[in-house]
Order: sequence, then structure tokens, then C-alpha cells
Amino acid sequence: MESVFDAAWRCLMAAQPAEKLSLTQAAVAAWRDGRLSVEPVTTPPQRIAQPGRPERPRLVPPRELPQRGLGSAEGRAALIHAIAHIEFNAIDLAWDAVYRFRDMPRAFYDDWIGVAHDEARHFGLLSRRLADYGCLYGDFDAHNGLWEMALRTDGDCLLRMALVPRVLEARGLDVTPGMIERLRSVGDAETVAVLEVILREEVAHVAAGTRWFHWCCARQGLEPESHFEALMRSQRPALKQPFNRDARIAAGFSTAELEGLERMTTA
Repeated sequence: MESVFDAAWRCLMAAQPAEKLSLTQAAVAAWRDGRLSVEPVTTPPQRIAQPGRPERPRLVPPRELPQRGLGSAEGRAALIHAIAHIEFNAIDLAWDAVYRFRDMPRAFYDDWIGVAHDEARHFGLLSRRLADYGCLYGDFDAHNGLWEMALRTDGDCLLRMALVPRVLEARGLDVTPGMIERLRSVGDAETVAVLEVILREEVAHVAAGTRWFHWCCARQGLEPESHFEALMRSQRPALKQPFNRDARIAAGFSTAELEGLERMTTA
């Protein structure tokens, strides 16, 4: 029986979006049908400087990305492209969690394989919406910040759960409602519908991060709330208000954690 870790590696290293989505769909089906094993393979996980990705989009520093308004079709297409890029990276982040962390309960792999499936579907929805604007994924520049965070956390599952789902993905919970309102104000109901699906499902992804962050803390004898605050102070990820309190609480953040984040971002 094939290892789930080998299947995750194949998905990670697929360069073309259509191939990555097809391999993801096949791996998800194989996992759910019981055709993938969680027995560790003899080769330890490798550090992945860069997963498989197409030649475009060109990756540039975030400060070099132009700011475009949503009043033009080009501006709306650029926003959709930016979100599609996040979702494409999120496929790899989910598969990397499966590939890399091999001493976890089966439910861990259930969660992150499910996340990979969702992220692939989100990317497909956004790609089709881009096509409605006459664009393809790769037509606009993008940045590499998401995978840089993957490298920063690839040696520690607890740190990965804290900084990827509970910081980067949680940031999406904060900003997506504003994007929805701005797109609604310019009459782009189709993109609004896609973002509403993504927002709803990303709550569950952040919740999975919370669940496994707590599990890792328990394994190490750490108190989750105080340790999360300590990590935020030591790692200093980019945090900005306002926070979507309702969505974050639904995703497992406590009131005390949110109050701690608010103190850090107003200090």
C-alpha cells in the first residue's frame, strides 16, 4: 500500500495547477477509500525550498506589488488573482503538513487532507472567475510570503499550527468580509459568492489549526493560551486590527487570546 507521505510529496512537487489539482483529488479519494498508509516511509521528510509551481506568476517582494482599485475590471481581476495565489499556496501548505509531521494521530491527516481538498476547490473557483475576466493564474505578479512561513516552521508542528492556520489563515477571516463588501459595492456578485464560500470554509481550517495547536501543547505540557501569546511576542508575525471576533471565536480562539492580540497590536 502506498504511503500517504509519498502521495503528499507528489502533490507538493506538481508544478502545473491542473496537475496539482488532479493529483490532490486523486490523493484525497485514495485516503478516504483506505488506499493510503500512515506507516512512515524510510526516507525522512526533506526540506522543500520551493514546492512545484508554474513559471508564472513572477514572485516579487510584497512592496513591489501595485495597489489597484476595484473600480476597474483590471483591479478586480488583480484582487481575484491575489486570492487565487493564496489558495494555490494553501494547497501546498496543507500537503506539507501531511508530508512533514509523521508522528501525529490519524485524525491529523484527516484534517489536513480535507483542507488540501478544500483549498484546491477554492483555487478552481477563483481560476474560473479569473477566466471570466479574460485572465489566467500567472498574469499578475505575486509574493512568496506564505511559503517563507512554511520554511520558518518546517521543523516544529506546534509552531506550524500557531503561525500558519492561526496567523496567516486567520488573517483571511479578518479581511475577507471587507473585500466582500467592496466587491458587492461595485456589482461583482459572482466573486462575492465565491468569497462567501471560502470565508465559511476557512473558519474550519483555522479551527483545525487550533485543535492541533492545543494537541501539540498538551503533548509538551504547555498551556495553550499563554504559549500562543508568548509565540506571538517572540515570533512577531504581522498582526493587524480589526479582528473578525465572531469568526475567530468560531475557529477556536478564546476571548482571552483575542484580547491579548488586541493589546499587542495597539501597543
